[in-house]
Amino acid sequence: MIVHLKENINEMEAVKLAEATRAVFYEKEGKYILITPSADHELPAVLESVTEAFFPMDSDIQLASKKYLSQLREIQVGKNVKLGGDHNNTLLITGPCSIESREQITQSAELLKDLNITTLRAGCFKPRTSPYSFQGLGMEGLLMLAAVREKYGLNIITEVRDATHVDAVIEHADIVQVGSKAMYDHGILKSCGKARKPILLKRHFGATLQEFVQAAEFILSAGNEQVMLCERGIRTFENKTRFSLDLCGVAYLKEHTNLPVVLDPSHAMGIAYGIPDLTRACVAMGVDGLLIETHPTPKVAKSDAAQQLNHDEFREMYRTLEPIAKAIGRKII
Repeated sequence: MIVHLKENINEMEAVKLAEATRAVFYEKEGKYILITPSADHELPAVLESVTEAFFPMDSDIQLASKKYLSQLREIQVGKNVKLGGDHNNTLLITGPCSIESREQITQSAELLKDLNITTLRAGCFKPRTSPYSFQGLGMEGLLMLAAVREKYGLNIITEVRDATHVDAVIEHADIVQVGSKAMYDHGILKSCGKARKPILLKRHFGATLQEFVQAAEFILSAGNEQVMLCERGIRTFENKTRFSLDLCGVAYLKEHTNLPVVLDPSHAMGIAYGIPDLTRACVAMGVDGLLIETHPTPKVAKSDAAQQLNHDEFREMYRTLEPIAKAIGRKII
C-alpha cells in the first residue's frame, strides 16, 4: 500500500508512522510517502487521520505500478534530453563495452557527434565472469569519460560494479547503470535511491519480471524516481545465441509499469551479425531506449568483442531505424 501523508506531517512524525506500520518512506515536494507491505489492503487505523490519499496494491510492485501512476515517468538526462512521460522519444545509447584508451573513446564520441546522438556508453568498472579478463580502467576511465563529455557535450552512462565506487560513478555519470550482476546488490540499489540522477537497472538473466521490478522498487522507495528498466536477455535452454531477449516481458513491463523501458540487443544476441535485425524489432516495440555496443575495431576489443558493431555497421543500421520509429509515432534521439 502507498500512503500520501498530509502536508502538515513532519519528518519525525513520518518516522514514527513508518515504524508503526512496518513501512519505508521518502519525502517528495514537502510531503511524505509511506509504502507498506502489499498485504495491507486496508488503511491502518494509525494512519486514518494523517492520510491525504492511499493506494492499495496486490503485490510489491507498488511505486512502479500503473495502478499508482498511470502515466509513464519522465526521465531527464543531462540538460536537454527527456524520455518517458508524453515525449515519444527513443533514446539511442551507444559506445564500446569498455573504455580502453583515450583514442578509442574519442573515436566513439566523434561517431556520436557526427550522427547527432546524445548519449555515450562505456564501462570503467567491469563485472567479469573470469578473474583473468580485463576488469576496466576504473577511475582513470571514469575521468576520461568526464573529459569526453566536457569536450563533445555528450551525456555519459557507465556501470557500477560494486559499492566501493558507486559514489564516484554517481558523481561523474549522467546515467548510472546497474548491471545485471548487480541487480540484487541492495547496497548499490539503496545508494542509487539516494542519488537524484537517472538510473538504468538491468534485468539479471535469471530474474523473473516480478523480481526485476522489485529491485527497481528499492531505488524508487528511497526517493529516486528517475529509474529505467533495461531488458538485456534471459538465460533459456537455447545455446545458439548468448541469451534470449524477452520481448514478451517487455510487453508486460509496458502494460503494467510506469517506468521507461530500454532494450539491449547487443548483450542478448551476443553476436554482431544479429544485432541490426534485433534492434529494428526493438524499435518497433515502441520502447523508450536502446543500448547498442559499438567499437572502432571490435576484433581488438578487450571485452565483448563478438557483439560490438564497427562504426560502419552501426551507421548502416542507424539509417534504417528512423523510418521504423516514425512509422509508430516515435523519434530516435
